[in-house]
Amino acid sequence: MSSSAQPLLLRALAGETLPRPPVWFMRQAGRSLPEYRALRETAGDFLTMCFNPEMAAEITLQPMRRFPFDAAIVFADILLIPQALGQDLWFAAGEGPRLGPLPALASMRGEIEASTGRLASIGETLSRVRAALEPERALIGFAGAPWTVATYMIEGRSSDRSGARTYAHQHPAELDQLLDILVEATSRYLVMQAGAGAQALKIFESWAEQLPEDVFERVVIGPHTRIVEQVRAAGVDVPIIGFPRGAGALVENYAEKVPVNAVGLDAQAPIALGQRLQKGGKTIQGALDNLLLRAGGPALDRRVDQLLESWGRGPYVFNLGHGVLPDTPIAHIEQVVRRVTGK
Repeated sequence: MSSSAQPLLLRALAGETLPRPPVWFMRQAGRSLPEYRALRETAGDFLTMCFNPEMAAEITLQPMRRFPFDAAIVFADILLIPQALGQDLWFAAGEGPRLGPLPALASMRGEIEASTGRLASIGETLSRVRAALEPERALIGFAGAPWTVATYMIEGRSSDRSGARTYAHQHPAELDQLLDILVEATSRYLVMQAGAGAQALKIFESWAEQLPEDVFERVVIGPHTRIVEQVRAAGVDVPIIGFPRGAGALVENYAEKVPVNAVGLDAQAPIALGQRLQKGGKTIQGALDNLLLRAGGPALDRRVDQLLESWGRGPYVFNLGHGVLPDTPIAHIEQVVRRVTGK
């Protein structure tokens, strides 16, 4: 396939500067769409939807029918790996994810190989979506990063991560072992996704904030680097996006040391930071504030124009700095996508 025939997302991730950046949104599939909410009412619990390939493929494709996004991202969850490794996982109404006690490290290590097979339905979802998606639109697979996933495994729920950060200081050897287990399981999971049809992969480090530089190096940079190396060693050459949300100034250290093709930036990222990363050879992705997307109005247009003007002259993927919020008006999403794509 010639470069010009490739999906825009893949061209941007290969380092091309394009007439317009590709656009997709984190959490574009799911809670903000009325068609998703209608399906959720009849589907049962959240995990049932994740593990039902027909249903998950439908959810993945819903925003692609509604908006001219350049890429779809598979509908799944970052906490499927802990469940596949033997930790109880459920979603409590109004409370988000809950996890049972952390299993013994030796027990989880013995489940690494089997964990990929337990996630095979995600691969089937990807295959279904790729077969249904137009060739000019890319398909993204993803996984939660080891540190972010570990914070949930340690604390048992979403929190301010203070318990997990304390654990990192008090039990460094145990944390390193847990991260190693997650690196191996995550690498295998991403390789499986690429084999099933994912044309790009994303590593979501949702909770990279408030980490001292040495801890960030140990729990974010090191594990991300090992994941990319293991995925590449398995023969997978699709582009990889790393997203250390909340890392602040440490993003530059991340971009220098982690061999990802692109770096996701959150809403606090300065324009100059993104430009430095581009000059250093990285594609950047981001960083529209999801609260501004929800608010809408002229300020939204101004910020979209600023991002396009400031970052559009280098390899750039237009996206949010965090996921679409559930109560975001459809019209605001249409407003942004139209401004980026002209469609």
